[in-house]
Amino acid sequence: MAARGHVQDPNDRRLRPIYDYLDNGNNKMAIQQADKLLKKHKDLHCAKVLKAIGLQRTAKQDEAFTLAQEVAVLEPTDDNSLQALTILYREMHRPELVTKLYEAAVRKVPTSEEYHSHLFMAYARVGEYKKMQQAGMALYKIVPKNPYYFWSVMSLVMQAISAQDEKLSQTMFLPLAERMVEKMVKEEKIEAEAEVQLYFMILERLGKYVEALEVVQGPLGEKLTSELQSRENKCMMLYRRLERWAECNALSCKLLLKNPDDWQFYLLYFDSLFHLIDQSWTPPQEGTHSAEGEVHASISQALSFMEDRIATEEAKESKHLRGPYLARLELIRRLRERSCPEAQQLGEPLELMFQFFVKFGDKPCCITDLKIFLDLLTPDQHVQFINRLMEAVPLGAPGEDGVAFPGDTRALQRHLCVTQLSRSLGQQHALNTQGKLGLIKELKAHYRHGLQFGKSCLKTELQFSDMYCLMAAHVYIDLWLETSELNMLWQSLGLLEEGLSHSSSNAQFKLLLLLLYCRLGAFEPVVDLYSSLDAKHVQHDTIGYLLTRYAESLGQFAAASQSCNFSLRFFHSNQKDTSEYVIQAYKYGAFEKIPEFIAFRNRLDHSLHFAQVRTERMLLDLFLEADISSPLEESVKSMSLCPEEDDILWDSLRDNRDLTVLVSWNPKDRQLNAEHKQRSLEDDTLWLRLRSLTLRLIGCVSALTHPPASRNSEKRTENGVAAKPSSLRSLLSQLESTLNQATQFTEKQLQVRTALSSGCCQCQLSSLQLPLHLQELEAAGLGSLLHTSLYILEKCKGDPLEVKDSQSTTQHFLLENLVYFVETVCIVLWVSNYCVSVLRPLKSSLQKKKKKKKEARNVDQSFSLQSLLNQALEHIKSQEISLTALKLGALSLEGQTQSEAEGTFTKMAMDKVQSSYLRSLQEIGELLKKRADTLKSLKI
Repeated sequence: MAARGHVQDPNDRRLRPIYDYLDNGNNKMAIQQADKLLKKHKDLHCAKVLKAIGLQRTAKQDEAFTLAQEVAVLEPTDDNSLQALTILYREMHRPELVTKLYEAAVRKVPTSEEYHSHLFMAYARVGEYKKMQQAGMALYKIVPKNPYYFWSVMSLVMQAISAQDEKLSQTMFLPLAERMVEKMVKEEKIEAEAEVQLYFMILERLGKYVEALEVVQGPLGEKLTSELQSRENKCMMLYRRLERWAECNALSCKLLLKNPDDWQFYLLYFDSLFHLIDQSWTPPQEGTHSAEGEVHASISQALSFMEDRIATEEAKESKHLRGPYLARLELIRRLRERSCPEAQQLGEPLELMFQFFVKFGDKPCCITDLKIFLDLLTPDQHVQFINRLMEAVPLGAPGEDGVAFPGDTRALQRHLCVTQLSRSLGQQHALNTQGKLGLIKELKAHYRHGLQFGKSCLKTELQFSDMYCLMAAHVYIDLWLETSELNMLWQSLGLLEEGLSHSSSNAQFKLLLLLLYCRLGAFEPVVDLYSSLDAKHVQHDTIGYLLTRYAESLGQFAAASQSCNFSLRFFHSNQKDTSEYVIQAYKYGAFEKIPEFIAFRNRLDHSLHFAQVRTERMLLDLFLEADISSPLEESVKSMSLCPEEDDILWDSLRDNRDLTVLVSWNPKDRQLNAEHKQRSLEDDTLWLRLRSLTLRLIGCVSALTHPPASRNSEKRTENGVAAKPSSLRSLLSQLESTLNQATQFTEKQLQVRTALSSGCCQCQLSSLQLPLHLQELEAAGLGSLLHTSLYILEKCKGDPLEVKDSQSTTQHFLLENLVYFVETVCIVLWVSNYCVSVLRPLKSSLQKKKKKKKEARNVDQSFSLQSLLNQALEHIKSQEISLTALKLGALSLEGQTQSEAEGTFTKMAMDKVQSSYLRSLQEIGELLKKRADTLKSLKI
């Protein structure tokens, strides 16, 4: 705020202290200073606005808004007031009010370039593209500068992009934008690269690729200089769209001669080559082959071209490029797919991949390069291939345990590459249990030996041998999945904790630890792990699901709230920040980025993860606070929750999760495929639908009031109960339908299956149906709910962590069942509270005999509910005692003898799980106690 431009107003000196207080965060002093100033200068509008900013920042939003509107209606034109109001409205998330400010300012000072440009940017913040176009042209008429003219053109393009009717875009908005730019071209007024880029964008969206090609290849194309090979890349794209394969082939040839390591041009070269072969293309008898030069239209020419590239690399003494060698393998693959015998002329893939390994095996990228071509090997070549590679790995003499170690980091990288390829070919998965345990022992030996090469590494750097540790953890997980022996998982956790102690910045260790702890139901260590990942910006959407999907269901409500905040802060700031990015793009002429920014914002706004986190956070707040720290109605109102409206656009939901963030060397048949991803998406969407309907139904219950006046109203029902709301009936029908749909998925989906098997979903549905059947309320109504709740509690019985015969077992689903039980209790209590509020006024109209029966029933149900909660609290207390008494350090981990150091890290992992279970039980118990206290007021 301090940097608000030079102001000649003498009041600036008086306002300076208020600005300083606000800049330093001392909002109370800013308000006091503003009050003092307003006593002496009542008409000093800016002081009022600065006071409003102070009020806004001290959570007095209503007062702040009232004060701001007092100034806004006066339509100020001084810089100080306008900028202060702009800041205030932004903090209030009311950017639409800024447009009204500057509309008034422009009316009063119609020749001001500054106010017109501020008005344009204000429209940009709210996406008013038509008004932006008009404001841009008005600005250009006042100050005829090219940028202002092209602001108007770009606003037309944005109208075309955002239009619902594609025909309207193609017949009106884009042609008009094209004519506006052509006018400037004819008048030779095009000055900047951004203007050419915008012209190209318009022609491209109109599908006028020939005209766009002429622009790029003509004089205007000479302005495209900000990116390397910008003209060539645009030409290549247009050739492909126009299917001019001859030009595409010739241009890719030329570019590969300049840069033989550019992989995208190899792919374009091969694509165009086989298109030309399929079309039986022949060069013209006279003149050049194409506008771009010589064309390769036969396999023999392609083979010759590749041999020349390889020969050029072979002639070098050092710094060989990988591109030509990988392109040769890519060409073999494509020739094999077409069953061309010429593939044999390029050589045997096994030998070629071996030669590649000899040249580049000491580079970390070698594994990713070769991995994509492993399918060129036949299954009977796998062992031979790995043996050949091992021959090229320089290892020392075997030690006492029979393991030979590399002597330096280059040799280590070669050995690591072979080990990773071995796993990718499925050789590790084919081993029996003893073979895998032997492999783990060897991998751990290599990991610990490799640590000596990283002694001088900084804390932020990874150890050279980290991948050995990670792979050993993967093999432990294989054994755990195959044998169901939990000790394998404990040792995997211990090994990863050890790896993290040596390489504290290794994200892969943290991600795998995070996943394994959550699978064990231990959420406590997960929050710190996720925080240490230091996820930036969009990563909160792409990997945030790893944290939030387990947050509430594992019973750590405080940590769940914190983890939801991680993600929500990003999503809310994105909505605000994107507008600023768009404004900067207009200012600096980066027009092609504007649609990208808008598309990015829309993608995040429609994110599945965003909808999940938003819904879970609201449910969590209700379960923790409603009817404890504040009434349910107030809690719902503070969330601005409208049960009648579904704020989730189900058809537009975007799955932005990065499901491949964890490193994997699994063979193709064990990799995550499209079916797995689709199944996961269905599960998450179904669970979100269940949670969203539950939330909206809770909102309906809070809105079901029983005004006293309605008893004398004509609209009352016979027994005085308020009319049944249609929205409640509709939502209950949707929830019932979704639950029926969910039962069909239980074979595949984990989260939905756990919730359904606990019985909580059906119990919640039954309780939420009570308000509709209040006329027939009998003991059976609440009685059946209590019976179901007792069934859910029985599902929670057992110890989450058990030790028998020095072996441990975990039943983390018991924690999830307990959480679902608590949620169900909350809903039953809210519904009961509503029923009591309705029945209490009817007490006086009941007959004495009936009244006694009704009271007896009510007291009986209240007592039963209290008894149920007491049982639950006793159960949780007994679990806490047994869990605290566990001595996990005494466990014997069969299958391996652990060193003292290994045992220390394994015990650390066990302690974290034990501590987390204890914390979950404590938080669940505390919430149940609070709910038990609220039950005392439930009497008719």
